[in-house]
Amino acid sequence: MDYLLGEDWEITPAGGATGKAYFAKHHEQRLFLKRNSSPFLAVLSAEGIVPKLVWTKRLENGDVITAQQWKSGRELESHEMGQERVAKLLKKIHCSEPLLAMLRRLGKAPALPERILGKLEDSLDPGVSAMPAVREAKLFLEKEVGNLASAEQVVCHGDVNHNNWLLGEDSRLYLIDWDGAMVGDPAIDLGMLLYWYIPEQDWGDWLSRYGAVLTPELKLRMKWYAAAQAIESIQWHKRRSRFEEMKKWSDFLSGLL
Repeated sequence: MDYLLGEDWEITPAGGATGKAYFAKHHEQRLFLKRNSSPFLAVLSAEGIVPKLVWTKRLENGDVITAQQWKSGRELESHEMGQERVAKLLKKIHCSEPLLAMLRRLGKAPALPERILGKLEDSLDPGVSAMPAVREAKLFLEKEVGNLASAEQVVCHGDVNHNNWLLGEDSRLYLIDWDGAMVGDPAIDLGMLLYWYIPEQDWGDWLSRYGAVLTPELKLRMKWYAAAQAIESIQWHKRRSRFEEMKKWSDFLSGLL
């Protein structure tokens, strides 16, 4: 990365699962660099969902490096996920036609329930499939997969945990880390956010700030997608021998059902 910016820049890995992100600093100038980001990033920047895209450069080996403004700020705390600004930004994302158009141009097929269930069943190893909470959840998913009526297809982030919400020092809120973006039912995002962070008695109020009504149909869809994501997370952590995280997701799944 050094040769992109010059020897005066201090470049350090930003961590993360992919190892493709870096922080760059030169006096008061700061950038967030990423290797081979999706073209989707440009639209996210234009919509004000992520910090501003500064430049994009293609390397001789074909890699593409993007540079974004490095925003001073902090992650949201768990208790802040009930705030109106979280609901409003998520609604803006779900209503964005430019975001949806770009994902469709990139060939993203809708994450339909039948496709999610089939992919899930193909990906589970025997040890995960045999877990009591997973067995019960799979029965629920199979029983209800045909009952998730939703004509709405929007851009979903897919991982709306509080660590991905960045509150800048200028009080601007951003949702970052879009590697798992998909086209699907908004309940994919809503379910995980509400189940993880919002007491159930407050769901109606939170959804009213978002711009939706808590109906039995929406509750079923949120529960279904939350269960599917929980199973997927158990399998993801199992592959990485993260057994404490597996237990956390297994306990969540048991409480969900």
